[in-house]
Amino acid sequence: MIKGVINMNNVVEEAKRCLRCKKPMCKSYCPVSTPINEVIDTMFEKGIYDAGKILFENNPLSAVCALVCPHEKQCKGNCILGKKSYPINFGEIEHYISLYYLDKLKIENPIDENKKLAIIGSGPAGITLAFLLVQKGYDITIFEAHDKIGGVLRYGIPEFRLPKSILEKMEIKLVEAGVKIRPNTLVGPVITLEDLFRDGYKAIFIGTGVWNPNKMRIKGETLGNVHYAIDYLKNPEVYRLGKKVCVIGAGNVAMDVARTIVRTSSADVTIMYRKGKEDMPAREHEIEYTHLDGVEFEFFKSPIEFTSKGVRYEETKYEDVDGEKKFVTIPNSEDFFQCDSIVVAISQGPKANIVSNSKGIEVNKKGLVIVDDCGRTTKEGVFSSGDVVTGAKTVVEAVKHSKKVAEAIDEYVMDIMSKN
Repeated sequence: MIKGVINMNNVVEEAKRCLRCKKPMCKSYCPVSTPINEVIDTMFEKGIYDAGKILFENNPLSAVCALVCPHEKQCKGNCILGKKSYPINFGEIEHYISLYYLDKLKIENPIDENKKLAIIGSGPAGITLAFLLVQKGYDITIFEAHDKIGGVLRYGIPEFRLPKSILEKMEIKLVEAGVKIRPNTLVGPVITLEDLFRDGYKAIFIGTGVWNPNKMRIKGETLGNVHYAIDYLKNPEVYRLGKKVCVIGAGNVAMDVARTIVRTSSADVTIMYRKGKEDMPAREHEIEYTHLDGVEFEFFKSPIEFTSKGVRYEETKYEDVDGEKKFVTIPNSEDFFQCDSIVVAISQGPKANIVSNSKGIEVNKKGLVIVDDCGRTTKEGVFSSGDVVTGAKTVVEAVKHSKKVAEAIDEYVMDIMSKN
């Protein structure tokens, strides 16, 4: 079994505190409606395996979501016990149960070669879809541009937040179930969607995520000491950042970058943000952990130029304009922050490898794939979900939408087969 840091005694004691609410708010605020009451009751009545089965069938990525979900806004944050005491930390319970079940999982449904499905991208959406549909006998091939599966789970979330051993175990389980994986394969320029349909794939799923970093569009962005967060997180060990690093941005990715730099180098790290602490989009506890790791924060500083020696910036503030609070730049406030390297962490968008080499797939002005409520794109037989549709969102949101897409794909393929 994958080694975890959670003690079974802690899990049991935490689960015993659950009140088994008749109308559990924890479930209501979970995007995939995890049946927490049922899971805890099943654990005590039938054992960990049966409880894990419930979690997996509801969410194939429960082992991942247990670690990376914003629990303070979902299950934990809405536990009734939190009003007067300490809320149930279901993430800890879910993590232990899910790892136990994943280790013992065996998917033995026979594969039907007439139900070929191509999954492009093996991030949260792609892995979810693969687990759901291989259980229905689909002959699945995953096309992954990187050398290993996981997408943002592997290349965008640091090891200290999500152990890659979980992804390795998921890959083993998928392969054992009959899923084929083609690593280092970029669909679009060489292999096209038309090629896939020609070779007998009944449906195609696009789950390629968002890997194009958003630019600051200021002078100096191409200099050798300037890097993008999404690129850095793929392989932090290859970067030589120097003794002092400035991270631009204040979202969860910026926190991940800062904390990773602290762990992989001896550099002093500062996060620069153009607004105030209360405006930071990162999760509150991620900000707290980043601060505890020794990272400094510089607020109300907006970069205007990158140089080989650091960041030129202008100071900013909020002021009342006609009774409204507005964010403005302070005139004549330009100053300089000295550092060796700069990492830009201001979100990212999708690449156009597939849509630019295929006809019929419409995207919006941000380059995100346009779909209906069930993930159908504007090209027949092609479906999509995850960040490439919604922009960067949580893992559990990708799971939520991918469950609906799985149903739509199955309905579509079965309809085709019934007509042949």
